[in-house]
Order: sequence, then structure tokens, then C-alpha cells
Amino acid sequence: MGLHIVLVEPEIPQNTGNIARTCAAIGAQLHLIHPLGFSTDSKQVRRAGLDYWDLVTVTEYPSLDHFLTEHADDQMFLFTTKAPAIYCDVQYPEDCYLLFGKESRGLPEDLIIAHRDHSVRIPMIDDARSLNLSNTVAIAAYEYERQQGFGGLQRTGELHGSTWAEV
Repeated sequence: MGLHIVLVEPEIPQNTGNIARTCAAIGAQLHLIHPLGFSTDSKQVRRAGLDYWDLVTVTEYPSLDHFLTEHADDQMFLFTTKAPAIYCDVQYPEDCYLLFGKESRGLPEDLIIAHRDHSVRIPMIDDARSLNLSNTVAIAAYEYERQQGFGGLQRTGELHGSTWAEV
């Protein structure tokens, strides 16, 4: 199973494309909850995801209620500016779902209240309303990966024309 990134009613195609690319790079599954503010076939979504679309599994749901019913027994963490807990103070289980709300309004408050013990925030200054959605997902996803020991991810890079031992 592993990591699942859930976007609730995303509105901006470029964000969703960037998030799909992050999911592809770490092997996470992407879940999109309708209504979407764009078509998944749109040029902006495809361009932002580059040639990574074949590396990510995308599942779509007709509504948030449908998703919640289907995943009622799964471990979920909700990312919101309204939570008191900090995202890196939580221990994420190996199999979990990270939920993110639409760019203009975030997640529904009744959902946050219902899952208050699993709602987390990324700290920022008081005057900032929120971070960009694709940045928020990347921060959260890599914290999950850090806690899991970056299992299955490439941990070293290669130089062109020489090795690290030669530099």
C-alpha cells in the first residue's frame, strides 16, 4: 500500500500536475476527489506532470463522501492551516492517506473537526494564509518518506564523467 496523496476538489491544473510528478518520484498513489476545477486531460495538467504520468497510479472519486466511505478503515492525516498539531510531530504509519483541500478554501471544517486528532499543519508566519498546494504536498510527502527511511528511493546520485570518489 504505502503512501496515498488525496486532493479534495483541486482547482489548479498545474498544481495537480506537479503533485502527480512528486507522487511518481516517490511511488505514492494519487487520489483525486471531484469536482475538479479542470479536466485531467488538460494541457496544463499534462505539461506540469511532464513524462511522469505513466509512473503514477491515479484514482478518481465522484465525491468526498464516496472516498470517505471507501476508505473508512484507512489511516488518514488532514493537512490544514486550522490544526494545532505540527506535521513533523506525527508518526505516519507505513500505509496512510494524506488529505489536502482545494486551493481556495482548504478542507471542509466539519471534516477537520471529525478528524481533529489526525489534523496537522505546516508552520508559517501569521500573515501568510497558506502555502502553495504542490509545495505543501511535497513537504508532507517527504516527511513521510523521511520517517519511513526513504525506503525504495534512490539515495545517491551520479556525476557525468566521473565518480564521487574522484572529486
